[in-house]
Amino acid sequence: MNSEQPIIVGLDIGTTKIAVIAGRKNEFGKLEILGFGKANSNGVKHGQVLNIDETIKAIRQALENCISLNPNLNINDVYVGIAGHHIKSLQTRGDIVRETEEEEITQAEVDLLISKQYKTYIPAGDQIIDVIPQEYTIDNMPNIVRPIGYSGVKLGANFHIITGDKNAIRNINRSVEKSGLRTKDLVLQPLASAAAVMAQEDLEAGVAIVDIGGGTTDIAVFAEGVLRHTAVIPFAGENITNDIKTGLGVLKSQAEQMKTQFGSALANEAKANAYITIPGLRGMPAKEISVKNLANIIQARMSEILDFVTYHLKQIGMDNRQLNGGIVLTGGGSQLRHLIQLTEYVTGMPARIGLPNEHLAAGHIEELAKPTYSTCLGLILKGCDDYENNRKVFEKSFISVEVPEGLKDGKSEVEDALAGSLEQEETQVVAKPKKTLNDGFWRKFKDGLIKIFAEEGDEQLH
Repeated sequence: MNSEQPIIVGLDIGTTKIAVIAGRKNEFGKLEILGFGKANSNGVKHGQVLNIDETIKAIRQALENCISLNPNLNINDVYVGIAGHHIKSLQTRGDIVRETEEEEITQAEVDLLISKQYKTYIPAGDQIIDVIPQEYTIDNMPNIVRPIGYSGVKLGANFHIITGDKNAIRNINRSVEKSGLRTKDLVLQPLASAAAVMAQEDLEAGVAIVDIGGGTTDIAVFAEGVLRHTAVIPFAGENITNDIKTGLGVLKSQAEQMKTQFGSALANEAKANAYITIPGLRGMPAKEISVKNLANIIQARMSEILDFVTYHLKQIGMDNRQLNGGIVLTGGGSQLRHLIQLTEYVTGMPARIGLPNEHLAAGHIEELAKPTYSTCLGLILKGCDDYENNRKVFEKSFISVEVPEGLKDGKSEVEDALAGSLEQEETQVVAKPKKTLNDGFWRKFKDGLIKIFAEEGDEQLH
């Protein structure tokens, strides 16, 4: 039995881009990137798949780009991120009375308690995506993080239940399936991003992860080691681009370029006498754009997004005292100049940019250390955690992979290890647990993950 970890593939279906990253943990618990591909996304609006055909084309293009970088990759199963303004969350409480109160609590009893929450009443047309345990209680003992090994009569927990629109979920599943892939699991994007940019001390100190993507801004709030709140704000980077396009009368491509090259989230920091020259269309004279005006437009929309963040934090009673780690900004939109200063001004909390590089092995592709790929790398970490905790069956379809030039600097024992094939049992997975900062991240607030099932009549996804 080879204890080497399998290759995990993350698929991030975003509003502006679709990214596919394949990787596995090395012996140091860091992610070795074995393949990476991306493509422009045309069929997704505000994080929701609307045009399935366009989305399939983009997924296939990203896959081709990934495999062209490493032809030895054989990609079948993927972990897929889900977002969109249709995502909702609710808090519930669940309890079970144990049959053998003298015996220690087992994982099977915890799984039973979690599975019962999938019968929680939710509005018609919605579907439960995830059930995440917060604190457990045993009889009169509150605030237990891991109940396994305790004994008592009644086992209970507070739960954070995430729901989404059935049609939106089905559109994602169909897009993935028709691209020739299988959905291993659907993961809420802010939770995936949090896994990539958070360390254990962040989880304990309390932080708000704010993932500013192309179509949505996703929030995940952690305090005292527990997931407290998730939310999706339907404004993000693409709204800023459209504001620039409308406000300054330029093409969308020009607006995007100006935003990334010359944009600032603070108008006071922009030079008053600086101008950008935009070529005229079809013989029209060139247009002079004030950098100050550009910054004013960006600041107005970004302030609105941060006002929503502040609103959500106030709704759950979170401030500097509970969130000592402040706000962690990630996602492509977090790369705007002076965004940290604006965030601190609007929210009154300390802020920093969350980068996924601490989980990446040396010699990775430089581009992947950007916050743009936090979600996709977090999906791989989620798959690694599932494997290490025997949550899902990992098939023999993972092949040996030779790391091509450009993906890795030099040769090492890791490269030699990658050249060997993975021989795994289909019904049982054995892995050596690795002590890393990310270890236990998912276990902290989720002891078991239940598969997403398609609507009745659809094929069950594995």
